[in-house]
Order: sequence, then C-alpha cells, then structure tokens
Amino acid sequence: MPIDPNILMAYGAAVNKVKKNTILFHQDETARFYYQVLEGQVKTYNLNPNSKEFVQGIFNAGDSFGEPPLFIREPYAANAITTRDSIIIKLSKDTFFHMLEDHPTVQRSLLAMFAQKMYDKSISARMLNNQTPEERIMDFLAYYKKKKSGTAGKIIIPYTRQELANLTGLRIETVIRTLRKLNENQKVDIVNHKVYF
Repeated sequence: MPIDPNILMAYGAAVNKVKKNTILFHQDETARFYYQVLEGQVKTYNLNPNSKEFVQGIFNAGDSFGEPPLFIREPYAANAITTRDSIIIKLSKDTFFHMLEDHPTVQRSLLAMFAQKMYDKSISARMLNNQTPEERIMDFLAYYKKKKSGTAGKIIIPYTRQELANLTGLRIETVIRTLRKLNENQKVDIVNHKVYF
C-alpha cells in the first residue's frame, strides 16, 4: 500500500519529473531520502565484477524503493535508475520519520509493505536456487502472475528477454532458448515477441 502522495507533499516532499536512465542513487551511497514512484518505473540493480547486471527489483506507480537503509543507518545496497520517463516523490529522511510519528496508520502500512518485500526476496532466493533455467523462469512467471493478476487466464509479461535474464540470474541466450522451448511445450504463448503466461 503506497503512502498517500498528498501526505508526503504536505510534509514538503519534492515531486520531480525525471528522464529515462537517470540514476537516483548509487550502491554504497548514504541513504538520505524516501522515494516513491508517482508515474513511470524504477529499477534497482547490482553489477558484478564483469559488469553483469542483477536486478533487485522493478518499481512502478505507487511503489516505494530504497527505504530499508533509512531505518538501519546503512548505505544503499543497490543502484536505482529510471527505466522510463518518471515522476518521483522524494522526502528527506528526517522529515520522513517525523511524518511516520504523526501517522500511525502509515507506519502499519509501511510495516506490511516491508513484510511483503521480505517475502518477495525469499521467493526470489528460492527461484535462484532452482536447478534448471526452465524451473527458474516458470517460478518467476507464476509468482509474477499471482502478484499482478487474479485471473486464471494468461496475462502479458511486461519484461524484455534481457530483463527476464537480469531478474532470474540467467544469460539472455538461455532465456531466449528456454522461452522458445516453453512455447513449443505450450507452457507459455509468444505472440509478436510478447510472452503470455
């Protein structure tokens, strides 16, 4: 449940229009702000020594990101970048904590959101431990569908092959080959290069 943007703005939050591919913060940087997506999309990610990207999360309208370090006085654990032109709400750490003191219901919503994020990380860790690429991709697709849809019918998966690779820890070639196999086995549908599950 996102924090009501009107509450954030009442406490002086900045609302910024941000172009695609703008870095919002870097890994190991001191955490100084609460961020929430009003429009657009943000990706948090890490790079390994070979510059291979691993996506930690993708955040859309209503989602907050990068907030855990605010509570534990640790630096950001990942980089954050806009993947589309976006509108981002940004509130300073001290004012954010003042707002939480004034709004106990927001505190409870934030606690529930943290619990959901911890649960999502546990699911991600389980997916990365699956042995075959097919299992990894099927687990990811099933979990995404469960979170985003209440329907039994197939839904479009809004990620590129490269994003699926980054989210599952696989190489893009492996994702392409595996999706082709899943399509042949009628586990997914591929229509005009879009994946349906």
